[in-house]
Amino acid sequence: MKARYMNRPGTSASPWWTKDSHADRRPFLIGRNRIQSALRNYFGRRDFIEVDTATLQVSPGNETHLHAFATQALAIDGRAAPLYLHTSPEFAAKKLLAAGESRIFTFAHVYRNRERGPLHHPEFTMLEWYRVGETYERLMADCADMLKLAAETTGTRHFSFRDMQSDPFAEPERLTLAEAFDRFAGIDLLSSVATSGETDREVLAQAVIRAGMRVAIDDTWADLFSKVLVEKVEPHLGQGRATILCEYPVCEAALARPSARDPRVAERFELYACGVELANAFGELTDAGEQRRRFEHEMAEKARIYGETYPIDEDFLSALAEMPEASGAALGFDRLAMLATGASRVDQVMWAPVAEVLA
Repeated sequence: MKARYMNRPGTSASPWWTKDSHADRRPFLIGRNRIQSALRNYFGRRDFIEVDTATLQVSPGNETHLHAFATQALAIDGRAAPLYLHTSPEFAAKKLLAAGESRIFTFAHVYRNRERGPLHHPEFTMLEWYRVGETYERLMADCADMLKLAAETTGTRHFSFRDMQSDPFAEPERLTLAEAFDRFAGIDLLSSVATSGETDREVLAQAVIRAGMRVAIDDTWADLFSKVLVEKVEPHLGQGRATILCEYPVCEAALARPSARDPRVAERFELYACGVELANAFGELTDAGEQRRRFEHEMAEKARIYGETYPIDEDFLSALAEMPEASGAALGFDRLAMLATGASRVDQVMWAPVAEVLA
């Protein structure tokens, strides 16, 4: 079902709060609530504790391509210090693991600038959960369970988005990045990654050219990796059944620990259905020194590309040194609700979307 206010050619959209627009969206919103309730029950039956993390943080995260909303904390005497709306509750959640919690989850409102479209919104809901002492393979099972639960809750037999369909009851396909690059682009990805984790831009560039793709002179290894992933790989993921895309190169998994099986890759996976990325999960890195090195590298790249950086949360690094071995996942809850209810945009499953001020 599509809301009427989204389908009036030649006219400007009605506000989401008009009675007709709200009536069109309301079935999606009720479906969203039911899925959220079912997921809370899912975690409750498994002895998880729901936590509520602060939105304001000293650092919004330190990934190159994530953009935050900035503000200030002001004292009565006029002194000011920067604060940011978090892009994820991850730093705060891991501090709770360091404090002694072992199974936690949160439905957190998070904020990302420079993002708006059918699958993106500047404010959205992220479901994050963490398991101390458990592997990231356990999180893969959680993800499969959640797809089934969302479908059962809304009474749908399949998810669809644009021209793709996915069976939420089928066991997800597990595919490594190396397998995906070979299958969909004919590229040997790991031939450009050393056991130290260092990457060879020229090796990957030549492979990308042989695959028929354009390479710009200033493309870095990371640029080429992203180009192949977006253009050649992602359009095929989650077709027919969900895909778990795993074993990312270490340099593409800033908060994940290296794999014991192959030091070139990390314990990171992403969940896709109908070509839509739903979740991102890690076997968590707990080496504070290595985490600092990765953050500094990411911020150097951010400065090079965007001319800005974010501070490193020193409190987080201190907590990381105390954090036990754990695995954690972040799921875009609005996207899951969109697929499960049959909505065509994430803002159709948001009770009160953010105003479009840059239209």
